[in-house]
Amino acid sequence: MVDVLRNFPLQMYRRLRAGCSWIIPVYRSLSNHQNHDDSSQLPASDSTTYSIDHGKHTFSWMGKLVPCFGINGKQVLVMTEPVEFFETLKLKCRKAKHRLVIASLYLGTGSLEEELIETIQEACQNAEKEKNDNFEVHILLDYTRGSRGLEKNSRTMLLPLLQRFSDKVHIHLYHTPELRGLLKWLIPARYNETIGLTHLKVYLFDDSCIISGANLSDAYFVNRQDRYVLFNDCPKLTNFFADLVKTVMSFSFQLQTDNTTQLSPGWNIHPFEERDGGMNFKSEARQKVEEVINPEKYFIREFSDQNDSENPSEQRALPEWRSRERTNYQKDNESVTVENKSSLRDNSEIDTWVYPLVQMGQLGINVDEYVTRSLLHSAERGDEILLASGYFNLTDHYMQVILMESQAKYNILMASPEVNGFYGAKGPAGGVPAAYVYIAKQFYNQVLQQGQHSRIHLQEYFRNKWTFHVKGLWYYFNDQTLPSLTLVGSPNFGYRSVYRDLECQVAIVTENASLKQQLREEHSRLYQLSDTVSDETFQRRDRHIPLWVKFVVSVVKNFF
Repeated sequence: MVDVLRNFPLQMYRRLRAGCSWIIPVYRSLSNHQNHDDSSQLPASDSTTYSIDHGKHTFSWMGKLVPCFGINGKQVLVMTEPVEFFETLKLKCRKAKHRLVIASLYLGTGSLEEELIETIQEACQNAEKEKNDNFEVHILLDYTRGSRGLEKNSRTMLLPLLQRFSDKVHIHLYHTPELRGLLKWLIPARYNETIGLTHLKVYLFDDSCIISGANLSDAYFVNRQDRYVLFNDCPKLTNFFADLVKTVMSFSFQLQTDNTTQLSPGWNIHPFEERDGGMNFKSEARQKVEEVINPEKYFIREFSDQNDSENPSEQRALPEWRSRERTNYQKDNESVTVENKSSLRDNSEIDTWVYPLVQMGQLGINVDEYVTRSLLHSAERGDEILLASGYFNLTDHYMQVILMESQAKYNILMASPEVNGFYGAKGPAGGVPAAYVYIAKQFYNQVLQQGQHSRIHLQEYFRNKWTFHVKGLWYYFNDQTLPSLTLVGSPNFGYRSVYRDLECQVAIVTENASLKQQLREEHSRLYQLSDTVSDETFQRRDRHIPLWVKFVVSVVKNFF
């Protein structure tokens, strides 16, 4: 046991011994980003070999922080095109028999979105015909983004569905506790979304789900490039995400059939009318989310009926946390909740591990940031990390790790101004692409100043008449030609993702050759449409940065 935890931070080890509340103080200490310079506490690579898989051996420390679900790589499909994502959404929604759970920033108002709603309606009609009273639809959107537009918006698009199937359909709108008082009154629609919102992207159909960074609007179905990973027939993994989404719904507003909203049943804390600055709302909401993401919940559920000790009396005599440790770490699938026991005859068929990573900075939950920083920090010389962000604005802590602490090579993919979603926008929003050019230039100059230009490279994505919304990373070990890990989901590695919005992604660790090949083909398609960033890039006329943009970035960079 000591060997297994040898390189794990002492702070984490002590929390592990403390019981179910072990990780909560870690969340809260990390939420104070003024004191985040704690790289010495990040977990190093565990040199103890307790698995034949290099990927699992290196990254299994994540299972001490978050739930881990063991599956087979054949259950995972990596999609690469928006139309494939759209057609899969419609097919899966139409065929759903038990549940649909959808979390997105918003739903668009065009004809393609109406097609998607029709598939949900068809699933509800089928449930009625089959007298399936257990079928439910749960939809979570952001309150401010979902309400944008006076006559037509996400809410009005969904109202007919809600009115027709009010017994089956439940629609909730999350409102950040930070948008309140004078701030709420002064900031106009669209710009008020910079204060905070739910950015979760989970699309769940019965026991399958898609984890993505894509929203539900026509551009994401046609020519806005994103990432989309489908997990087929993974009930425990989908149950986790269903619980997570429903938990956020529980402290959100519930949409009524007359387009008004009420607090969710059983929740009586208003997000922006309480006079405590939202402290009670954030505290209670944080506790709810922590109950879902606490890994011990899944250890207990999976192994409570098992007795794996050679000496049963010794097992019973151990303190509760030690008993769970023994069950958890001495088996071949440490910290893993096994998916689909009927189809996976034994643990040898598990070759892929999925770790959900949640980030809700305004609520004091910083798991994703901690794990991501730890991953970057522990990368060894010769490893290569491909990192993509549609809105490149790394936090100071991510930049510090990449520039000064990590030994890996980096190839960072970002949007050229022409494929930025704000390109050509009217008003101040039209300056957003130039703002990201300015931020990228500042980072590029730091790379040169630190003498890291041979280790860190920047690429600009361009595809004619497309926009770029990709985020995530792919991790290569020094001795491998295929990636062993990817992060995919909603975070952009920027300030909004870390400190303002509700985010979630998954870390997928795999030794499945076919899945690794899918991941390689995914990023190869993206990088093939990019150019290397150099000094000449920022000297081009179309990279000119207006003075007012530089000033605005210096003031509001933390809202990007």
